[in-house]
Amino acid sequence: MSVDLEVEAKRAVGRRAVDEYVRDGTCIGLGTGSTALYAIERVGERIAEGWNLRAVPTGAETERLCRERGIPLRALDDEPIDVAIDGADEVAPDWALIKGGGGALFREKAVALAARSFVVIATERKLVATLGAFPLPVEVVPFSARYLVREIEALGAGVSLRERNGAPFVSDNGNAILDCKFGSIHDPGSLDTLLRALHGVVTTGLFVGLTSRVLVAKSDGTIHEPSKA
Repeated sequence: MSVDLEVEAKRAVGRRAVDEYVRDGTCIGLGTGSTALYAIERVGERIAEGWNLRAVPTGAETERLCRERGIPLRALDDEPIDVAIDGADEVAPDWALIKGGGGALFREKAVALAARSFVVIATERKLVATLGAFPLPVEVVPFSARYLVREIEALGAGVSLRERNGAPFVSDNGNAILDCKFGSIHDPGSLDTLLRALHGVVTTGLFVGLTSRVLVAKSDGTIHEPSKA
């Protein structure tokens, strides 16, 4: 898919998710990233049309985009979240995900857990037979970062400390992120449990058992909802 077609696909699927799953009068969760951007854009249009919507943002960048579009913001527990809409870095046939490429994995998972339903939007290149080609983000307390690099490497992964502009990346929560190359992840639930048991791990980018719907934009311009395996 060319760059232009990829952008149009992201725009189409982001807007479709809002049109199909967002109801007037509700609080929604809005994700972070290049596909979620277009859901935010559509929510802003709905509010300009007179809809009464509030949003819980999953990160500082999403919060900024919402403010620019006049979307009223709420904290996580201010009111029930009817639906959360977010992208993914990889989507497996059973709808397990790898997320966190943008560094907002902790808040993305918090919002997905709190929402009544969680709709994932993606282009077809994000669909994979098995998770793991995309390095798994693991958010960690900075004090324990070097220790956790060793511990996760002992599990068989190649691990690197994420950087931005030559300095360690800092999440919205003040934490570091380790990008972990495990190869094919055949049991994401067990790996998530194993990693979260390590002292200093805050969360992982494995989202297992959270997805309610998946909307996929195909290269021919159509959007479909794949069945869950």
